[in-house]
Amino acid sequence: MLERPDTDNPCEIKMATGKEATARETAEGQGMRQITSAPAKLDATDRKLLNLLADDSTRSYAELGALLYLSAPAVHERVKRLKREGVIKKTACSLDGSKLGRPLLAFVHVDTPSYLVTRHLLKLKELPDVEEIHTVTGDSAMLLKVRTRDTQTLEDLLERIHSIEGFTGTRSYIALSTYLERGPSPVE
Repeated sequence: MLERPDTDNPCEIKMATGKEATARETAEGQGMRQITSAPAKLDATDRKLLNLLADDSTRSYAELGALLYLSAPAVHERVKRLKREGVIKKTACSLDGSKLGRPLLAFVHVDTPSYLVTRHLLKLKELPDVEEIHTVTGDSAMLLKVRTRDTQTLEDLLERIHSIEGFTGTRSYIALSTYLERGPSPVE
């Protein structure tokens, strides 16, 4: 069971749009594939609670209760249910990439001829510069969100991708400014 973060550690609650998705390992155990499930049944109070937690998950149950006109134990029970149902997937700190020495944010489209090659690219999840890996529709097979120290580090990462047998190309997009970065909204 997940615990609330320390008050000294400002974190955000990451939410799913529905119940926790069933995860299964790929045939070679190299990654997780998320299977979509039906949306959770959330009432207006659940959605307001999720909005408050997404804004500041360090609030106490008593403070949340005052804002929601509920008792602290009632809020605690709702949070436990939302975790159990997979609406709240995990508690994670929101870190500033620039302050950690990784100011360069880029999105890399990776082209592969088959899903087999795409699965080999899942090995990239071991690299600390790779923040997200998505299989996508369209001209690319995969989309990577990466954060690196500089363009040389990005080039080194691209060389690693290019060394994987069977890939056919990459296209990189460097973010100049980020105006919005957040998780799913609990608001209907």
